Amino acid sequence: MREVCVVGAGVVGVTTAWYLAEAGWRVTLLDKAATVGTGASFQNGGQLSYRYVSPLADGGVPLKALKWLTERDGPLRFKPSADLFQWTWLARFLMRCHGRANRETTDRLARLGVLSRQCMTHLMASNKLPDFNWKESGKLVVYRTQATFDRAAGGMIASDAQRVMSAQECLQAEPALGALNGQLTGGIFTSGEAVADCHAFCESLMSVLAAHPNFVAYVNEEALRFARDSNGRLNLVTRTGVRGADAFVLASGIASRRLAASVSQNLPLYPLKGYSLTAPITVGHTAPRSSITDFERKVLYARIGDNLRVAAMVDMVGEDDCIEPSRIASLLRVARVDMPNAGDYARATTWAGLRPATPDGAPIVGPCSVPGLWLNVGHGPLGFTFACATANILASLMGRGHGPLPIDSFTWPN
Repeated sequence: MREVCVVGAGVVGVTTAWYLAEAGWRVTLLDKAATVGTGASFQNGGQLSYRYVSPLADGGVPLKALKWLTERDGPLRFKPSADLFQWTWLARFLMRCHGRANRETTDRLARLGVLSRQCMTHLMASNKLPDFNWKESGKLVVYRTQATFDRAAGGMIASDAQRVMSAQECLQAEPALGALNGQLTGGIFTSGEAVADCHAFCESLMSVLAAHPNFVAYVNEEALRFARDSNGRLNLVTRTGVRGADAFVLASGIASRRLAASVSQNLPLYPLKGYSLTAPITVGHTAPRSSITDFERKVLYARIGDNLRVAAMVDMVGEDDCIEPSRIASLLRVARVDMPNAGDYARATTWAGLRPATPDGAPIVGPCSVPGLWLNVGHGPLGFTFACATANILASLMGRGHGPLPIDSFTWPN
């Protein structure tokens, strides 16, 4: 039986390990953290946006970004550095900021979302997963400006599952939006979308994976680099030694870029830093029924179990995952003004994480030019949404040589 080592135990790595074990590989899962789902998966937004996908790169974004940078509570922060890669990535991103590129990426991600929803449904139906606060609540995206709302309504790609709503209909459907009365122009509701606790999902799937006959072990080691032995065989060097396998899968978030570089693979991954706060919902609070995204402010609100998750922001500050107090203060100000009674903000816990993004917003899945090394990286803020699909695709490619979606949709020229 062939052996594979999956490097990275976030939501992408854990699902990859599961699908490879199901495909007949002997699987080892390796991460520097002692438990799964502690990085970008820990307290992310929790939305599973299978049908409603909106890549960040789009026409008008460069001008909007300049405006956001001047706003006190704007969704974007940018810290220029002497790192050439930052500017190269940004240039590639800007090249994708036009309508045609956005439509192409949206179409690809929409197909990926459909597959991921099918995979998640099958995964939950086929296994007794411990509860991870899954709820198919639907997703409501609300708009503040008429032009933006009209453009979004005219560009819907899943009309069978989507419904255009007036501002008044949004307020009637979601009393939690009451403080925004008079500020909204309308919304788009997408049925079938879900919310869940990503960290709890990682733990839940790991509990099932640990009992799988093809699962070897979870290894708490930090990966340092790849190297060839005297026979040309690819190995993984960790802080405690050298590991061999028939194949390796990189699924370690932004760390994947550094590890890939050790074998001359230039992955176009930049860490988009995001923040969240998690506030308890108690008696008297009016929490949203569906997950809600404030499109212009780029803020997400989702009820996950008995907690309100508020997530937002894109900070381009390099590989710095520290929680910046001013950004949390900004997020709290926005939440208290726009959804003041949705949760107990005074008792909110905070989080920041690095979301590994490609310039066009699509993940990279499949083989690279190094024999024995496979990639499942670059999901950006949609790791939870797409994890099951990309894991399925990768396991199919590594087993049968072809996947359920065209592989050229999710590759990047090195």
